[in-house]
Amino acid sequence: MLIHNATVITYDSSNRVLTDGGVFVRGDEICDVDESGTLLHRYPEAERWDAQGKLLMPGMICAHTHFYGAFARGMYIPGEPAKDFPEILQKLWWPLDRSLDLDGVQSSAEVCLVDAIRNGTTTLVDHHASQNAIDGSLDAIAATVDAGGLRSVLCYEVTDRDGPEAARAGIRENIRFVEAVRGSPLAERVAATFGLHASMTLSAETLEACRAESSRFHVHVAEHQADVWDSLSRSGKRTVERLHGFDITGAESIFAHCVHIDSWEMALLKETGTFVSHQPRSNMNNAVGAADVPAMLRGEISLVLGNDGFSNDMFAEMKVTDQLHKVTSGDPRTLGADKVFEMAVYNNRRLADVFFDKPVGILTPGAFADLILLDYYPTTPLNSDNLPWHILFGISGGHVHSSICHGRVLMRDRELLTLDEAEISARSRERAQETWERFWKS
Repeated sequence: MLIHNATVITYDSSNRVLTDGGVFVRGDEICDVDESGTLLHRYPEAERWDAQGKLLMPGMICAHTHFYGAFARGMYIPGEPAKDFPEILQKLWWPLDRSLDLDGVQSSAEVCLVDAIRNGTTTLVDHHASQNAIDGSLDAIAATVDAGGLRSVLCYEVTDRDGPEAARAGIRENIRFVEAVRGSPLAERVAATFGLHASMTLSAETLEACRAESSRFHVHVAEHQADVWDSLSRSGKRTVERLHGFDITGAESIFAHCVHIDSWEMALLKETGTFVSHQPRSNMNNAVGAADVPAMLRGEISLVLGNDGFSNDMFAEMKVTDQLHKVTSGDPRTLGADKVFEMAVYNNRRLADVFFDKPVGILTPGAFADLILLDYYPTTPLNSDNLPWHILFGISGGHVHSSICHGRVLMRDRELLTLDEAEISARSRERAQETWERFWKS
């Protein structure tokens, strides 16, 4: 397949922009990136796709999400509104995950994957919980990812909050899924890590049991002060320090949020190469505060961008990242599009490299063919120097015209080709209603 007559954005180290460029794809891999005329001459027999001047760029990457959160949309929660994040967990998220069955797990994942394809997000790192449907839950999600044609990293959230047997079941599910994926054909697009909920719901014994089974983890960290207070109470150490004591930190681990960490904890994160995932829309919605993103970037921490289950429009997440830290600091010079770009493009790509054997999120020979076409026709000059500002102030998920992952076309001209959106939405409404009924009875 040769996509030509495009404005090609490579996302390479120099942010090359080819005004009349193209990409030649063979199988799951990008084989060539060049000027359109050169490629048309070089590959005369290739199937041609005239992009008609659209933007052609790598698919977006989401570093932290929750597919099962799709069923929270529109949900009525009885009683007084939650006054803080611990009450939000107790009134909404924990009862919701206990109300899911395997059908609901699969259906909520389907809804999120449709949204991802439509918004040009082709790689998603999910963090799953369904405490009364643990066994096989990652298989249900993986099957949905496979059918949709996307790329994902999956794990199960181990926690002590529902007792020792549920914690052991969560550990088993992570172990089983790691083995199931290893060496399977699915491994090219679906990877596994080891999920932990948060320090505040994990005993020392459970953390030790998890560390004995894995060297890389995906865990919520200091999202609210309650996680810090609990860690100090249990161990006399702050949250990152406590987790570091169990070797949960590391260059293949993801610490989501890190809103309430201090400078010494930042130093530990840098020293260990741990990825920190920022989710500004979620942090604002839960009123948990704003992570010190400028300081973490200044300290060269591996800061990546997720959405925590909000819409899979990562362009929107980038915009909010920029705006949140400006309003928090009271200084319009804070952060800036280039720094947001560093997180969402370069650092998210480095995270994907942990899990997949070819580069993701870059248009270069040898990379996986994860591409999106956008109906964005800039009204001001677009070049490698100002690209981040076009991304933040011009582009949205609504501009996505076509999505390709692993060389497979998932959406063309806004028509989904791998998933039936109407059928998925109808099924989701039924399964969400069943889930809500169990939620209200709990």
